[in-house]
Amino acid sequence: MRATVLVDNLEHNGIKGEWGLSIYIEYRDKKILLDTGASGLFAENAQKTGVSLEKVDYGVLSHAHYDHSDGMRRFFQINKTAKFYLQDSCRENCYAKKWIFSKYIGIEKGLLAEYSGRIERVTGDCLLTDGVSLIPHKTPGLSKAGAREGMYRKEGRIRRPDDFSHEQSLVFDAPEGIVIFNSCSHGGADNIIREVMEGFPGRKPLALIGGFHLFNKPKEFVQRLASEISKTGVQMVYTGHCTGERAFGTLKEVLGGRAVQLKTGLVIEF
Repeated sequence: MRATVLVDNLEHNGIKGEWGLSIYIEYRDKKILLDTGASGLFAENAQKTGVSLEKVDYGVLSHAHYDHSDGMRRFFQINKTAKFYLQDSCRENCYAKKWIFSKYIGIEKGLLAEYSGRIERVTGDCLLTDGVSLIPHKTPGLSKAGAREGMYRKEGRIRRPDDFSHEQSLVFDAPEGIVIFNSCSHGGADNIIREVMEGFPGRKPLALIGGFHLFNKPKEFVQRLASEISKTGVQMVYTGHCTGERAFGTLKEVLGGRAVQLKTGLVIEF
C-alpha cells in the first residue's frame, strides 16, 4: 500500500500546506481519499503529486470538523461517483468553546443535505472493501476528553461535551501488520491502537498515521502518551497536523526512530 499526504500543516518540497489533513491511499486495486483538508488545496496538491481524484473509489471522513471536511464540496465536483463514508453520528453540530466565546468548527452547514446522495452513513464497524475497515471508538468516557478540549456538540439548544462518537479509524490489513489512520486521535492515540487491535487478534500493529491533537498539551502529557503508545507495540507512528512540532519533538525523544513527521507531499509505503 502507498499513502500520499495531500495536505498537512507543513509544506514540503514547495507543496503548500494548511491547518488540516488529507491523505490519498492506494491499496491493492482500490483508491481511497481520507479527508479533504480545510479548503480546495488538497485538489491542487493532488495535481502536483500526480494523484487523480477522479479515480478515487471511496471517500472517508475521519470526523466532523471543518479542517477535514471543508474540501468535500470540491471533491464532489471533481469525482462524480465515489461516496463519502461517515459515522452515522456525524452532524453539522461541532463547536469549540473557550471562556464565554464559542466557535463553529464543524462540517459546512447544508453540505450533508445538499450531497445526501453521495453520503454513506455507517454504524459501528464497517468493512469498506476487502482488507479495509472503518472502526469507531469503543473506549468509554471520551466526553471527558471533549470537555478538556473545550469541544462540544449541539443537540437542539443543549451543548454537550463531545464524546467523539463521530470519529472513526480507517484500518488496513496489510501483510506485515495492521495500518491505522486516525486523523486527529481525539480519543487518545494509545486508546485507538488498542481498540482497533481488539478486532485483529494475533496481528501486529504496524503503524498509526495521523494527528494526535497534542499542540496544546504540556510536555508531561505528551511524554505519558508516548509511553502508552510504546506499550501498545506499534512499530511506527507517522504524525503531524494537530500534533504540533513541539509535541512531535517530545514524541521523538521517547519513541526515537519509530516517530516520523508528516508533511504535505510525504509518501509512505508498506
